[in-house]
Amino acid sequence: MTGDDGREMSGAQPGSSSTNGERNGAVAAEWVGRSLLAEGAVAPPAQFRMVLVSCLAAGIGLVAGFIAYLLYRLIGFLTNVFFFHRLSADFASARLNHLGPWVIAIPVIGGLIVGVMAKYGTPKIRGHGIPEAMEAVLVNRSRIEPRVAILKPISAAIAIGTGGPFGAEGPIIQTGGAVGSLVGQIVHTTAVERKVLLACGAAAGMSATFNTPIAGVILAIELLLFEFKSRSFIPLVVASTLATAVHLQLLGGGPMFQVAAMDFGIPRALPFYLLLGGICGLAAVGFSKALYWMEDKFEKLPVDQLWWPAIGGLGLGIIGYFVPRVLGVGYDTIGDILNARLGLEVLLIVMVAKAVALMVSLGSGTSGGLLAPMFMSSAALGGGYAMLMDRVFPAANLAPGAFALVAMGAVFGAASRATFTFIIFAFEITRDYNSVLPLMLVSVIADGVAMLFMPGSSIMTEKLARRGLRIHHDYETDVLTHVTVSETMDHEAPLVAADMRVGELAERIARRDPEVSRHQGMLVVDEERELVGVITRGDILRALDKDPVGTMTVREAGSSRVVVTHPDELLSEASAKMLRHNIGRLPVVDRHDPHRILGSLGRPGIMSAGLRRLEEEHVREPGWIARFF
Repeated sequence: MTGDDGREMSGAQPGSSSTNGERNGAVAAEWVGRSLLAEGAVAPPAQFRMVLVSCLAAGIGLVAGFIAYLLYRLIGFLTNVFFFHRLSADFASARLNHLGPWVIAIPVIGGLIVGVMAKYGTPKIRGHGIPEAMEAVLVNRSRIEPRVAILKPISAAIAIGTGGPFGAEGPIIQTGGAVGSLVGQIVHTTAVERKVLLACGAAAGMSATFNTPIAGVILAIELLLFEFKSRSFIPLVVASTLATAVHLQLLGGGPMFQVAAMDFGIPRALPFYLLLGGICGLAAVGFSKALYWMEDKFEKLPVDQLWWPAIGGLGLGIIGYFVPRVLGVGYDTIGDILNARLGLEVLLIVMVAKAVALMVSLGSGTSGGLLAPMFMSSAALGGGYAMLMDRVFPAANLAPGAFALVAMGAVFGAASRATFTFIIFAFEITRDYNSVLPLMLVSVIADGVAMLFMPGSSIMTEKLARRGLRIHHDYETDVLTHVTVSETMDHEAPLVAADMRVGELAERIARRDPEVSRHQGMLVVDEERELVGVITRGDILRALDKDPVGTMTVREAGSSRVVVTHPDELLSEASAKMLRHNIGRLPVVDRHDPHRILGSLGRPGIMSAGLRRLEEEHVREPGWIARFF
């Protein structure tokens, strides 16, 4: 953090915030000019910015709600056109078609259209959408191209409307995120505010699609924001609430899936839930690895990428001919599984066929969401598991619908490493509070298994990891926000008298005087030991260039513009000052008397707070049991 001239302390008068960027290096000057307010400008209050972002989030929520509705109707329209040859926007199940062998050609047509759109439109429409939104946050300062907002929902509607075994949630999350990003690019915002708006659009899209406002907010926090702060939480809730209101107005209220009363069997069924948690974790790992294995196989094909979705569509069409339930979103099939209307054999067929169809089609690079198809396959897994256990242990009397619901949330939660989101999601789509306990237990066990076999990656982040991007999945408070300057500052600040000659100070540095030689910057004090300025080695060199004899005083050679901190400030605030002004040490002064020096804070003081956190995490302290052994 030291400038090009070795400057460690410079900037403003004690207590002020003026910048001395011209001496802090070209890189720092460029960053400060780009990121900070100009000297003399007044920063708007943080509360004002939060109100502004929340108002923008409200508009984004309404727009995303209408986009979700239009996408829902467009999928219904295309499904009716391709599978039933009628003009209607009502949602229809593709499995009820009567096309016979001709059904194989429908997904091929859809795949070919999507392939053309990806090649000549934008390749970002490929995939299920959430990794692309994450990538925009991580590497592109939350900027998404306008054409993504247009082409992604259209390509997803074409893929699903021609039988693709996908959900609409991934595309609408990316589309909603694109709308939020575009608003953030139109209005003057910071990169962080634009990230919040992007997340608001994504949360609103999911909320409007599934009528799950709480899960929409948590999903944005876990997969896009990587933070939990008021500045982001409030706009998220606003956007998600308004998007859900649009859903209620246009599509009606109530849970997404109407299910009969379920007996979750707590506590007698707990052993069976424990085993189910391990099975769901393995299923999540297996599906994630199989999906990316399939993508790798398509990348080795000796044909242009334009044809990949059509090839995947051919495989889907063949599977769909024999197992029609794999075609389309399959909300009706999920409802049948949750209400235990399907037998064990059908559940096993649906579980395998839907998973294979999804891997083949999505692995080909077409456009569609993961959530609904994985819900179907994992719900079939849970329901089939309960039926098998009932055959082995007749007295268990397990409810297939209850186990289907629990597995539905656990598998995708473990695969995406967004366990909390999908505990809430599975509850919200059924509104059955009795599901919460088994959902929590099975989901965290599945997540633990996934962490064991897929450390540091998930079905959402594996694609990004292959591009060299690392995603931090854990959330923890910054230790710098819990430690004050007084706890880590150096009480012995490097002081030099204001009337000392520059030549004398240079000589002391040359002979390695321990009081000054180890410091890049020193505090200039008057006869009463009050702070009047700062001098750095760069200042000394410039003074000697002008006056080789060194008769100039250090007060004249140094700067009276000093950036300071106070003992009751948090280290996060002090380190922010260091970063803004590209300096490595701050004088610590009395808040009520800015000329009274109490010490100094340097990089070692900042790092000591991190060292304290490491010790708390890794140093084991002897417990009471040691007294007896």
